[in-house]
Amino acid sequence: MQSFVLLCHCTAVGALYSSPWGSLRGTGLTLTARQDILENDSITLDWMFRYSLTNDIVKGMLFLHNGAICSHGNLKSSNCVVDSRFVLKITDYGLESFRDPEPEQGHILYAKKLWTAPELLRMASPPTRGSQAGDVYSFGIILQEIALRSGVFHVEGLDLSPKEIIERVTRGEQPPFRPSLALQSHLEGLGHLMQRCWAEDPQERPPFQQIRLMLRKFNRENSSNILDNLLSRMEQYANNLEELVEERTQAYLEEKRKAEALLYQILPHSVAEQLKRGETVQAEAFDSVTIYFSDIVGFTALSAESTPMQVVTLLNDLYTCFDAVIDNFDVYKVETIGDAYMVVSGLPVRNGRLHAREVARMALALLDAVSSFRIRHRPQEQLRLRIGIHTGPVCAGVVGLKMPRYCLFGDTVNTASRMESNGEALKIHLSSETKAVLEEFGGFELELRGDVEMKGKGKVRTYWLLGERGNSTRG
Repeated sequence: MQSFVLLCHCTAVGALYSSPWGSLRGTGLTLTARQDILENDSITLDWMFRYSLTNDIVKGMLFLHNGAICSHGNLKSSNCVVDSRFVLKITDYGLESFRDPEPEQGHILYAKKLWTAPELLRMASPPTRGSQAGDVYSFGIILQEIALRSGVFHVEGLDLSPKEIIERVTRGEQPPFRPSLALQSHLEGLGHLMQRCWAEDPQERPPFQQIRLMLRKFNRENSSNILDNLLSRMEQYANNLEELVEERTQAYLEEKRKAEALLYQILPHSVAEQLKRGETVQAEAFDSVTIYFSDIVGFTALSAESTPMQVVTLLNDLYTCFDAVIDNFDVYKVETIGDAYMVVSGLPVRNGRLHAREVARMALALLDAVSSFRIRHRPQEQLRLRIGIHTGPVCAGVVGLKMPRYCLFGDTVNTASRMESNGEALKIHLSSETKAVLEEFGGFELELRGDVEMKGKGKVRTYWLLGERGNSTRG
């Protein structure tokens, strides 16, 4: 058992020969078959790492060939395992009596022989420990796996079964049938080493001592020492990490910008800023604001004669048009419910008495926009917008946590809604309070409508807004 202890071997502790089962006990290591690593495309293996693993195999085989065991006899990539420190260990050496008898035929048998030297394949009863030249041949096959990472005995352009490969290798074709050498130009030396390792004549295969010297020479020509490589890799990793952090930071900032833009569309800018800072938004009273309400006359009948998708398209087109118009004024869109559209001016940022003028001008612009608006599924039909405006005090605040809404409360809201519902299509209905503020500015064309009976208000004197002198919009 002392012969089993070496850095490049799995350290054996003991063996149990109790019939009918036998077992080998080693140190507790987490091991991964090298074949699994080579065939896993998600694992990146640079050439420094590949040479490190290759050198581990050579060192392990040198020990075996110079020791009492003399040869491995079953060297293949699945018997080369990598521990948690990425050190390669050679296994399954000196365990001939532990191996199960091989079946006489079948895919598994031929797949296991892909690493076997041709002279051993031709023997009726090959030696159980193989030969040192046979181990060199097996190493050459593994070296091709490492270089191409295309599986064992990869032949470019051919899709052969393990049985077909073994038959051609055993036959001794001229030139000998071997794996492909589709290597990059800087790896020509490595390809030459492979060809020597799997030479048809065992005497032409170099011993592992010579292979070690060749690998050292080849490594020295193509890379600096391991410490320099590690330092270079650490520097490259740090640079890549900085780039990754910068990329992720930019992606985060972009998503943050999008989230903030969406928040600013849902809530007033000043309110959104308070919420972003984690502050509680207190309800606030406003002495004077102007509220706009509008809806579409005959919308219920139009909806009944349209498909749900047509209704959604209509409202989306209409409100997209409205939103573009109101961006030109000092107003805030409170909400849309169905065909109802609610806008306010004078909050959350107070603007003195300008709120009435802003809403009046906005209403005229919306009437002008709706006159040219076309319904997609009824292009000949004209939408009839009905508008109501009222000025007065309100209280405003954020309601809700999961879907916060900036809501207005007070009799002014109800009165503005009544002004709209008691209005007429394609007209702007004003309360006397709004009319009084507009007269302070002058220039607006107003017409007395008269006293109108309103629910909960009794008779209320109202006016029509016809336009603004000096303004091309309905003026």
